[in-house]
Amino acid sequence: MNKNIFKKAFQNLVTAKAMTELYEDNFKVVSKYVHATSRGHEVIQTAVGMQLLPQDYAYPYYRDDSILLAIGMQPKDLMLQLLAKKDDPFSAGRTYYSHPSLKDDDKPKIPHQSSATGMQAIPATGAALGMKYKEEGLSHPEASGLSKGKDLNFEVPPLGARGIVVCSLGDASVTEGEIAEAFQMAALKQLPIIYVVQDNGWDISANAKETRAQNAFDYAKGFHGLEAISIDGTDFEESYTAFEKVLETVRKERRPFLVHARCPLLNHHTSGVRMEFYRDDLEESKTRDPYPKLKQQLLDNGFTSDELQAIEKAAQAVVEKGYREALQAEDPRPEDLFTHDFAPTPITEEQGERSPEGAEKVVMVDCALFAIEELMAKHKECLLYGQDVGGRLGGVFREAATLAQKFGDHRVFNTPIQEAFIVGSTVGMSAVGLRPIVEVQFADYIWPGLNQLFTEVSRSCYLSNGKWPVSMVLRVPIGAYGSGGPYHSSSVESVVANIRGLKIVYPSNGADLKGLMKAAYYDPNPVVIFEHKGLYWSKVPGTKGATSVEPAEDYVLPLGKAWVLQEIWPQDNEETLSIITYGMGVHWAMNASQELGLQDRIEIVDLRTLHPLDEETVMKSVKKCKKCLVVTEEPSDNTFARALSGKIQEECFRYLDAPVMTIGSENMPAIPLNSILEETMIPSTEKVKVKIQDLLDY
Repeated sequence: MNKNIFKKAFQNLVTAKAMTELYEDNFKVVSKYVHATSRGHEVIQTAVGMQLLPQDYAYPYYRDDSILLAIGMQPKDLMLQLLAKKDDPFSAGRTYYSHPSLKDDDKPKIPHQSSATGMQAIPATGAALGMKYKEEGLSHPEASGLSKGKDLNFEVPPLGARGIVVCSLGDASVTEGEIAEAFQMAALKQLPIIYVVQDNGWDISANAKETRAQNAFDYAKGFHGLEAISIDGTDFEESYTAFEKVLETVRKERRPFLVHARCPLLNHHTSGVRMEFYRDDLEESKTRDPYPKLKQQLLDNGFTSDELQAIEKAAQAVVEKGYREALQAEDPRPEDLFTHDFAPTPITEEQGERSPEGAEKVVMVDCALFAIEELMAKHKECLLYGQDVGGRLGGVFREAATLAQKFGDHRVFNTPIQEAFIVGSTVGMSAVGLRPIVEVQFADYIWPGLNQLFTEVSRSCYLSNGKWPVSMVLRVPIGAYGSGGPYHSSSVESVVANIRGLKIVYPSNGADLKGLMKAAYYDPNPVVIFEHKGLYWSKVPGTKGATSVEPAEDYVLPLGKAWVLQEIWPQDNEETLSIITYGMGVHWAMNASQELGLQDRIEIVDLRTLHPLDEETVMKSVKKCKKCLVVTEEPSDNTFARALSGKIQEECFRYLDAPVMTIGSENMPAIPLNSILEETMIPSTEKVKVKIQDLLDY
């Protein structure tokens, strides 16, 4: 190993060490916001960061400031985040110290990840999965399904120079179930990813004996195809050369590796959890300090004590200067709060032919299928994956039928039963330039994916200050459709609608679904599409209106535009009513108004999109009609519909002739299997008719 490598490593270590010491010396100032440092972990982090290239993707965690310094970040950069300043290069003051998100041309790419330890493993593995597809998936143009003459090639560098993904983890986080999902997929698909697990023996105040049956090295043995090594993470020569060999292997052989590095924690868990509160091993840990070890290695390799002292003094000067400048830096302004919640979308107006002449009527599920087929034929970066969507079945509702045959198993493929991976992998997929369409099989099974949807997907754009929006479409079959029972019939839109940073679509017919699917795909933000199972084939009585003439390929319907599908004129001599609804509720409302013969007195607004919500159309309709009924399939208490009712009441109060009313399912824990109980549970045309009459008579 040459002297320049040793010198750079020592410079990096003493810089990180000086930062830790400065933070301790100025604790009252810097502890305003929570931080953690790499003290004790500097050597393994330095060995990793020094060897990463600009084409690589890195997923550091909150103790990895030495990695950030090693890839070229300056102490001031990190301190701007430490102090939550406006010019924090990662998040503009929005998130904690050492929570990077970086897109510089000359450095490894770092997509945003949360503080939830271990959660970055799934997005990181998704990025590796995306790399594999870009390298291999389009090497067989005959299976791509793309039109002849299309450019089928991503720019892929020579084998040994290809990018890899590094995911940094603490050993305690490896007990998380989502780590198992990531390891499983990395091993199954043989992905170019290195998991670097820094093991300091602690999980905040719980130690390894209390929380782990084995360390990460032993755990990795259970994943066939995931090779692992265990090293002394305080020894620079061992760490650098071991990681160098692993890196070369993964660059060339494109397979996953785990590097388990043992190191001490020589500082607090975080500034808010002081080591003196709980540590009983501090003296022993100090004997494994990597600083004197590396210092001795440099002395053994021709450096003098004076040279090392000069390096340390220079590092301390840079750190102190960076701190002074960061202290004086500008804080964010109040108006800065309101930027980058979403990236701008190109689809703002309805375009294309909704009802082409001579086109056939098709069921709703086929409108979605045809939309995805057209997208995949046109865009090489479009993939579809989830449970049972592959060639054998094409989805349990046939919503992906024929797609694997047309586009190949590399573009349309099954995943394990891993809702967290399905959802969270899209963050990494999007980061490497792909646009995934994924699905969970039933809304009832979205819950394991909510962690990723909330912590990683929804916040990436905002907390990266706009650098890393997540372009993904999540399809969710939803709703009751005839004795589906308690685990295949639920409505969950209110839970998902409460996650800020997502767009949410809930169409009532096939034409809308196709147009919204196209708009969702072209939107650079995450979009959840709820697709009602009872409307897929219009087999539920009274849902023939869900079938549509299939719109043309160029048809797009922007998100956030409600549709007044049954419009009435203002009437002073008759009681009139506005029904605000979506999904199956549209059909109950339409059928009820027709059976009552009140089409001229009832206006029906189909929201089509729950977020962004077309409040202008809603309020205009309610103010005109002066009475309002909100119809939902969810149990009505504590729901999106009830919140919407409250908002209508607030904004339209002086126009109303009656309270805003809501009808939904009964407020019971689940939809029973028995058809009589199910019918009693959920709304219907008859129930909506009663509610309409009550409100008109009010």
